[in-house]
Amino acid sequence: MKIALAQINSFVGDIENNSNLIIKRAKEASIRGAELFITPELSICGYPPEDLVLREDFLDACSKALKKIAKAMPSIKMIVGHPLKKGSKIYNAASLLFNGKIQGTYFKQTLPNYGVFDENRYFEPGEKEFIFTHKGLKIGLLICEDAWSVSPGKLLKKKSVDGIIVINASPYEIEKSDTRIKVIAKLAQETKSTVIYLNAIGGQDELIFDGGSFVVNKDAKLLHQSSFFKEETAVISIFSKTITKYNHYKTSYSKEAHLYEALKLALKDYVVKNNFKNLFIGLSGGIDSALVLALAYDTFDKKNITAVMMPSEFTAKISITESRRMIKNTGVNYKEISIQSIYKLFRKTLSNEFKNKPFDATEENLQARIRGVLLMALSNKFNGLVISTSNKSETAVGYSTLYGDMVGGFALLKDVPKTWVYRLAHYRNSISTIIPNEIIKRLPTAELRPKM
Repeated sequence: MKIALAQINSFVGDIENNSNLIIKRAKEASIRGAELFITPELSICGYPPEDLVLREDFLDACSKALKKIAKAMPSIKMIVGHPLKKGSKIYNAASLLFNGKIQGTYFKQTLPNYGVFDENRYFEPGEKEFIFTHKGLKIGLLICEDAWSVSPGKLLKKKSVDGIIVINASPYEIEKSDTRIKVIAKLAQETKSTVIYLNAIGGQDELIFDGGSFVVNKDAKLLHQSSFFKEETAVISIFSKTITKYNHYKTSYSKEAHLYEALKLALKDYVVKNNFKNLFIGLSGGIDSALVLALAYDTFDKKNITAVMMPSEFTAKISITESRRMIKNTGVNYKEISIQSIYKLFRKTLSNEFKNKPFDATEENLQARIRGVLLMALSNKFNGLVISTSNKSETAVGYSTLYGDMVGGFALLKDVPKTWVYRLAHYRNSISTIIPNEIIKRLPTAELRPKM
């Protein structure tokens, strides 16, 4: 039995293009001999759809798209994730399509309502199992959190299924891929069935879906693992005694490599899905902005990236020198705009108000805010996106300037602590030297006041 695991990067709200993508991938899989084609959780509308599912026209469009997919691919069985309104209730659903029709639908039973999840706000829980047959095999269906819960697994165990398909939109966390395999392996052993785990791929605002779909047999043995951070359709053979060799993706990725790829995917999808053409990064000579520039350089064409150094009287020579060195390493567009004249004008304008007041955080923040204004002006004028460079450690303790170094449309390092910034910088340089070693070695400094 050949199953196609389609790690699809759905755009939230773009029902037409998501549907066309599903059809396109299903046709490709059918040519490769797939008998069953599986898409991720809510693949028709993208995850998380949030308040969109409260709109009648949105739900109607999803239902029409589901029928369109069924008619377009009558010769192959398909599992497609979608929202569905039944009566007054809205469900997180998955339907089996075949012969041009919807053969049956499963409603997600366990609705997560913690962390980034808020499904109780939008959906009603299902209560019944869903099992279909293919070539004499009984196959059950679960959606994401169901596989982590006891009840849905018990229902399928009682029915003695041969296999379980779990479709997911499971967000990336460090080492979460290992946790998923442990949870699914336990489900496989308890139900004595082969479990096919399909995950979504792509970035959606603050969420990253990392793929890494896999298959575990009833003995908890990993039979297949798809790529991480990559949209792909894997066609694999399972339930076959003659086929013993399976595809194995490289599972020995380091934590640093996984996180680096996750950040690249997050940046790429935010920029592409929001139709920005250019990126602007304030380069300071420090490690945070250097890492952000490295990530942007590895993700986009250098001609679409502009790094801006904005020195003041307090900017150290090494900051300018090493920033220029990084520009030489990457070849991105570069601007040096001194803020000194603007800074002096600000202070002169406020001199009467600040008379007899000592230099303090006020004057420091003025510099950060001037830089923020200049970056935003460039982004507005040239249809660009400013990438913020503050890391999680700084944000958590408030070591940043409101309307200053916090400005930007996307905070790439907002969930990356300072310790991990260094780890990622070392990892990136292990591939090729992009970030100058002097930037990595030097002590952090804001360079906003005279040296003490």
